[in-house]
Amino acid sequence: MKITFYGHACIGIEVSGRHILVDPFITGNPKASHIDINTLKADYILVTHAHQDHVLDVEAIAKRTKATIVSNYEIATHFGHKGLNYHPMNHGGSWKFDFGTVKYVNAIHTSSFADGSYGGQPGGFVIEGEHKNIYIAGDTALTMDMKLIPMRTKLDLAILPIGDNFTMNVDDAIIASDFLECDKVLGYHYDTFGFIVINHEEAIKKFFDKGKDLMLLEIGASIEL
Repeated sequence: MKITFYGHACIGIEVSGRHILVDPFITGNPKASHIDINTLKADYILVTHAHQDHVLDVEAIAKRTKATIVSNYEIATHFGHKGLNYHPMNHGGSWKFDFGTVKYVNAIHTSSFADGSYGGQPGGFVIEGEHKNIYIAGDTALTMDMKLIPMRTKLDLAILPIGDNFTMNVDDAIIASDFLECDKVLGYHYDTFGFIVINHEEAIKKFFDKGKDLMLLEIGASIEL
């Protein structure tokens, strides 16, 4: 399983010969100006919630690639009404796709489209594929619901927001990793806007001092699990 960071909360996943994009917000992110969305491969696009900084490039990429958009019922059908391929889910539900199993789990946040219309309830994803299991938290506060995930799935990686203000901060993410029983964390949702700028060295040290590994990737960089 290969995981690529495309800036903000956008993640690319290559697993079992399939390409998955999560929350594509690239063209609106100056820090990701070197990423060309027209070159990105996508068989599936997973969307955690409807905010513009998570859905901006969904339609353009899905039209070009014919990718299936996977999200909560409201978001999935929103794009389905535009003629795009979609698979609706809701909290607690899971589905076996051709790359592995996806479960839609709770997140504490808000969710609306740029025009103010309802975007359903926000969520995160647990993905099991190629004998590797990852949790993509989406935008969320620290929540006790995270303790439920390791009861069903042993995680190899947790992808957690760390930018504070709109989501968890670094200290809450450390507690989240305890709840998730996963000490390997990829941080995201930081630095994009002035509200969520973090001190990288301090964040990494806080995790290190707790015996944990926080990875902060350059935009376009990848890791292999």
